Amino acid sequence: MQHADQACPLTLERRNEMLSSSRKCSGAMHPLTWLMAWLAWLMAPAVLLALAMSLAFSPAAQAHELRPAIADVRVQADGTLNMRIRLNLEALLAGIGPEHQNTQDAPQAEEYNALRKLPPEDLQERFMQRREEIIGAMELKVDGRRVPLVFDTLKVPPVGDIRLARSSTLVLHARLPLPAQAFTWRWPRTFGDIVLRVALPQGAAANGGDAATRTASATDAENAESGQQAGKGGYVFAGLVRAGQESPPISLHGIEPPSGWDVFWQYVVVGFEHILPKGMDHILFVVGLFLFSASIGSLLWQISSFTLAHTITLGLAMAGYIAAPPAIVEPLIALSIVYVAVENMVHDRLYAWRPLLIFLFGLLHGLGFASVLTEIGMPEGAFTAGLVGFNIGVELGQLAVIALCFLAVGLWFRHKSWYRSRITVPASLVVAAIGAWWFLERTLLA
Repeated sequence: MQHADQACPLTLERRNEMLSSSRKCSGAMHPLTWLMAWLAWLMAPAVLLALAMSLAFSPAAQAHELRPAIADVRVQADGTLNMRIRLNLEALLAGIGPEHQNTQDAPQAEEYNALRKLPPEDLQERFMQRREEIIGAMELKVDGRRVPLVFDTLKVPPVGDIRLARSSTLVLHARLPLPAQAFTWRWPRTFGDIVLRVALPQGAAANGGDAATRTASATDAENAESGQQAGKGGYVFAGLVRAGQESPPISLHGIEPPSGWDVFWQYVVVGFEHILPKGMDHILFVVGLFLFSASIGSLLWQISSFTLAHTITLGLAMAGYIAAPPAIVEPLIALSIVYVAVENMVHDRLYAWRPLLIFLFGLLHGLGFASVLTEIGMPEGAFTAGLVGFNIGVELGQLAVIALCFLAVGLWFRHKSWYRSRITVPASLVVAAIGAWWFLERTLLA
């Protein structure tokens, strides 16, 4: 009897070892593994459907998200500088600054929501009450001397869907003191970032002619207002001017496009900053890839798949072949974060489907990158330099996120026996919860 009691544990242990060995040899998977595989194949058609729909749809406004204003500038033959600024007027009037990424996160959210419900004529009246204050805070300098901006019109669209941000158009002009060499632009930090785009008037050479010889056609003006040129070239200067900062000098004497290297480095910075510090969804996705395994081989497979995919859709979108509505792309990006984090908690080894699914997720993230670059636009004759620079900036941002993760936990603890139970699983749970909240926020709560 004593012998049997001693043999029983050995027999059970031996049986477990044989069962484990049998599963490894037969390729059988744990039920949770089958569940993750099923979810992977369930999500794949949704991702492919979103990409297919991107061939037919154009980008739409994102609910409550604060985006940079966009200023299109042209110089007419008589030396008049015309500027059309597309902006979230409600956020400006409510005083929601760049420290907030979402209007609903700001203390002034209630005031913003009330302004968002106003009909166009009432919102225009609110602006007119503060017109001198707002326009007076904008700085246009020509050859280092400030030139006053004159109000022309303010166009406010109908109320429409109050869940979406409304884009109003403020039209200004200024008389340049001819002859003029260059101008700079700045507006207050509380107004947020602004994309400044200087377009070459129709029929003018890229590096020739005087500002006084150029005229802006009616078609150019319409394109400027609607942003149709964004992402397709046509700008001799296009850049993101940070809140409260002054733009670089922009030549008015034979407007010369910046060199390819200048554009390249400028867009490297834009791409990097889109990841760090502003791209929280992309940051969490990369963190999820890191948490799965801190080994270089596993990370290399995943990051390579993700990079190749988002490079493809970024290039296609910027070339004008595809354009996806954020209402579809953004929730799927949130779901991609949830999936990666949940799989981190279920599996501890790399299955074949994970790099493939990450490739599909990368296609979605590439469309997200393109929405930012489309708004900024590309300088004339430097499309490739800008696109390559932006993509490299994104990659550098992703590598910086991984480096920070390594410095925080990977370098010190990745070989510890408790690394997965104390770091991977809890951190992945937090990432999954944030991704799930973003999905709800971008769908049911939008």
